[in-house]
Amino acid sequence: MIQTLHHSDDEFGSITVLDDGECRILAFAPNDEQSRCLKAAPHILQYEYTQAMLLVLLFCQPKRVLILGLGGGSLVTALHRHIPGIHITAVELRATVIDVAQRFFQMPRSKRLQIVQQDADEFLNNAELRKVDVIFADLYHGDGIDHVQLRADFVARCAANLKENGWLVMNCWTEQREDPLLRDALRAHFTDIRTVLTASRNWVIIAGKASDFQTTRALKDTAEHLSASLGFPLIRALMRSRALGE
Repeated sequence: MIQTLHHSDDEFGSITVLDDGECRILAFAPNDEQSRCLKAAPHILQYEYTQAMLLVLLFCQPKRVLILGLGGGSLVTALHRHIPGIHITAVELRATVIDVAQRFFQMPRSKRLQIVQQDADEFLNNAELRKVDVIFADLYHGDGIDHVQLRADFVARCAANLKENGWLVMNCWTEQREDPLLRDALRAHFTDIRTVLTASRNWVIIAGKASDFQTTRALKDTAEHLSASLGFPLIRALMRSRALGE
């Protein structure tokens, strides 16, 4: 039996938290799922697309990351658990989303975690930002992807806020594979661009400012090693990965 633990509305729409016994679910619209948390192990990512976003861990060992779009905080929880010493800044527009992530989704409270309530696009415009190793962009609302995430100037600002060997990870939809402006923006700022199309038709982009020359065998070995601690088979996302345009 599914229980409703929370329902509220703000200027951007509705926010609902459901509980099906095993998991907590965050929804922004009817028949919508924005986030899912396994109550017994909140650090284990439940969606294939969020698992694919952590493919970036094959290419870098981040010490400082920026997450744009909080949802239920699943990426925050996973990264905080699996990377000792990591510093995480998460930016979320909606105050209630931050509140429910902390109240219902077991998101950690830590000196290594900073939550900022602000529009992500505005946040990136801050000239005083400290550069990070990885930016995760997952900006969605009840109607789908926030199209600010697809703009060339947004991609450029993300690139500008990354270290010289930094990586941008974006969650998009399969339709965006045909977006020439997004493709051109990525190629203008990144040299190593890989994509994963999931069974749920999410299109995850993993874009590095410097090329990674590891062999497939080395990447598979690292994926196998990380899978044990992450709690899911990272090799699945690796085998689905393709260079942009393939």
